[in-house]
Amino acid sequence: METTTITEDNKPKYKKPEWLKVKLPLGENYLKVREIVDKHKLHTICQSGNCPNMGECWGAGTATFMILGNVCTRSCGFCAVATGRPLPVDWDEPMRVARSVKLMNVKHCVITSVDRDDLKDGGSIIWAETIKAIREISPDTKFECLIPDFQGKWENIKRIVDAKPDIVSHNIETVKRLTKQVRIQAKYERSLEVLRMLKEAGMRTKSGLMVGLGETVEEIYETIDDLANVKVDVITIGQYLQPTAKHLPVARFIHPNEFKQFKEYALKKGFKHVESGPLVRSSYHAEKHVE
Repeated sequence: METTTITEDNKPKYKKPEWLKVKLPLGENYLKVREIVDKHKLHTICQSGNCPNMGECWGAGTATFMILGNVCTRSCGFCAVATGRPLPVDWDEPMRVARSVKLMNVKHCVITSVDRDDLKDGGSIIWAETIKAIREISPDTKFECLIPDFQGKWENIKRIVDAKPDIVSHNIETVKRLTKQVRIQAKYERSLEVLRMLKEAGMRTKSGLMVGLGETVEEIYETIDDLANVKVDVITIGQYLQPTAKHLPVARFIHPNEFKQFKEYALKKGFKHVESGPLVRSSYHAEKHVE
C-alpha cells in the first residue's frame, strides 16, 4: 500500500507512480475554451474536480457541467463535493447551461449533478429541461447524461429517457462489498437496476468503476460481469485518487498492465466500448462513446 502525507491545504500528497504523471494542458482549442470559461465565469466539473484529462478533453471539444448546485445530499467516501442542505432549485439553470455550451462551442457535452434526495423528483425535472434547452440552442451538440440513481424511482428516470440524450451514464463506482463504505447512501443492486431500466427503455448506457479502494481482482471481474448482465454498452475503469485527507485512502495503485487486462476481459464480455487506465475518468473520451 502506498503511503500519503498531509499537506497544509489538507490534500493528501501521494508518492505517485510514474504512470500517474500528467502532461500540462496545451493546444489552441484548449486555450480558447479556457479563455471563454475564465472570462464568463462558467462552471465545469473539469476544473472543480481537477480532472487530469481536462487539457485533452477540452482540446477535443468535450466539457462536463454540473447542475442542481454544488451541495450534495449524500456523503460518499470518495467524492470531494460538499455535503449538506442544498439551495433551492434554480429554474433558470437549464437555459444558462445551454448558453454556456453554445458559447464554448462544445461538440460533446456531459451533464452531471449532485444527488438531490431532498426533492420529490430528485431533480429530474431540471435534468429534462436542461437536455431540452441544449437541444434547442445547440442542436448539433452530442451529449451524455451522467445521472444519480434517483432512488431507483422510474417516474424520475423516465424524464431523462423521454428527453432522449445520446447516452445515459450511471456509475456503479465500486464493487459490491465496498459499496456501503464508498457510497454510503447508495445501493449496488439499485444502481444495476437503474442501468437495466435505462437499457430496457432503449437508451445507450454507460457506467464507471474506480479501482484501488481495497477490492480484489476477482471482485473487479465480478462487477464487470454484473454490468454486462444488464447490457451496459460502455464501461470506464480508472484509478481512485484520494481528494483530501478526510476521504478514503488509496489502498493500491493499479499498474497499467492490469488495466489492459480489465479492458480485454470487458471486451470479451460484449461491451461496445471500454476505457481502462490509471487516469481514466467517467467522461474520458466521452465523445467516442456515442459512436
